[in-house]
Amino acid sequence: MKSKAPLTSNQMTPGIMISLDKKVYRVESAVKVTVAKGTPFIKTKLKDMMTDELIEKNFKEGQEIQEVSLDERQLEFLYLEGKDYLFLDIGKLENILVSKNIIGDKVNFIKEGIIVKAMFYGDTIFSLELPQFLELMIVKTETDEGVAQIANTTKAAFLETGAKIDVPLFIETGDIVKVDTASSEFIQRV
Repeated sequence: MKSKAPLTSNQMTPGIMISLDKKVYRVESAVKVTVAKGTPFIKTKLKDMMTDELIEKNFKEGQEIQEVSLDERQLEFLYLEGKDYLFLDIGKLENILVSKNIIGDKVNFIKEGIIVKAMFYGDTIFSLELPQFLELMIVKTETDEGVAQIANTTKAAFLETGAKIDVPLFIETGDIVKVDTASSEFIQRV
């Protein structure tokens, strides 16, 4: 685990990672509050990196805080093992099981051989980031036969990963398409 030198609550800025009560949080906001009678304090909003829950926490001015660094590693998806996803840590050449709740809706774009960026604190994985664009095959398309084709500019299509996206009418089963993984949108036929 990489722990940085302690910093004080006055030095907290949005984006830094801190350890608090054996959990890792990202500072979303930090504002110094001064009151007429009493001591000033730092009001923060913190995002729990495991649950994405947003909490508010106040710190005394000058209170010592433990800043942490997350390690970024490249992982290659191998296959589904039970309910977990097996990845290969490319740098360490070790297999890593990742639970579905860490992957979340990114599961719609996971297929064998995809390289993802993973954020770790020690041996605990906090998040996965897909490449922004992936080239995936269309395995099935749907058309609404009851509606005039002129009115429809898109139709639903299913990718090899199971994701459903809207594609232009000229896209057919077997086509390879470029997809924006952040917005689940069709970009172009490859």
